[in-house]
Amino acid sequence: MAGVLQLAGHEKDLGGGFKVRRLLPAVQRRSVGPFVFFDHFGPVTERPQDNHDVRPHPHIGLATVTYLFEGAMQHRDSLGSAQRIEPGAINWMTAGSGIVHSERKPDDLRGREYANHGLQLWVALPADKEEAAATFVHTPGVAIPELQVDGAQVRVLVGDAFGARSPVEAASPTLYLDVQLQGGAFTLPPVAEEMAIYVVAGSPRLDGEPLPAQRMAVLGPRATARIEADGPARFVVVGGEPVGPRYMWWNFVSSRKDRILAASADWEQGRFGTVPHDDQEFIPLPPTRFTPPEPMS
Repeated sequence: MAGVLQLAGHEKDLGGGFKVRRLLPAVQRRSVGPFVFFDHFGPVTERPQDNHDVRPHPHIGLATVTYLFEGAMQHRDSLGSAQRIEPGAINWMTAGSGIVHSERKPDDLRGREYANHGLQLWVALPADKEEAAATFVHTPGVAIPELQVDGAQVRVLVGDAFGARSPVEAASPTLYLDVQLQGGAFTLPPVAEEMAIYVVAGSPRLDGEPLPAQRMAVLGPRATARIEADGPARFVVVGGEPVGPRYMWWNFVSSRKDRILAASADWEQGRFGTVPHDDQEFIPLPPTRFTPPEPMS
């Protein structure tokens, strides 16, 4: 695996015992293509007494990309969007100049046990689109292209690969694939300028070397990779063209320090707006404030 950087990530408690594995940003690598944030949650059994709701909170300068393998979430935002998120769909929320959203347990699941498992990623917007109007687009699972490649089942969630194009509109060249192997081998050509492979489940090998579950391998520029597995394995591929250095603090991403400071003040002063039917509580600004570091690249 010459030129491959492996990231193990770290566990992060988002509150109420809801834990995720965070792969990006990392000390060794802060972004892959436009992806600046990568969280893997579950598989976990949600119980009636668990409170893992994410209360209303703001974003600027990024797009959130939510994808579930199991379970369900209820998205609401300050645009008035209300969308149940289910496995196989892609939910792309462009924060742009500012949006507030919440993610909660659907009402019909509050009295039940169920499995919850998925990924939430952030994509940094190009500098000329950082202040675009906020939008939310739900693409159902049936609209996502799915094809067989080298015996692997490949879903093209975002971008172009293997002659298929996702209907999801990204702000810059972006790649996001969901690949399942039932044993055998899969060759990933250089379909994006930067790429990383994250193993969701199973024990595949990357170019002959083990790549454990919950590990991310960042490939070299325009690299080709061969992934083999003796049994079932599932992994995602993320990447695309980098958008340049970014500052990142709390829920804000920007190419400008002053913009993050302004967004912080706007949230503290209640200038972001509210989420219809979910405006009785919110996540406050962290007590430790933004101290501008070097931008993330």
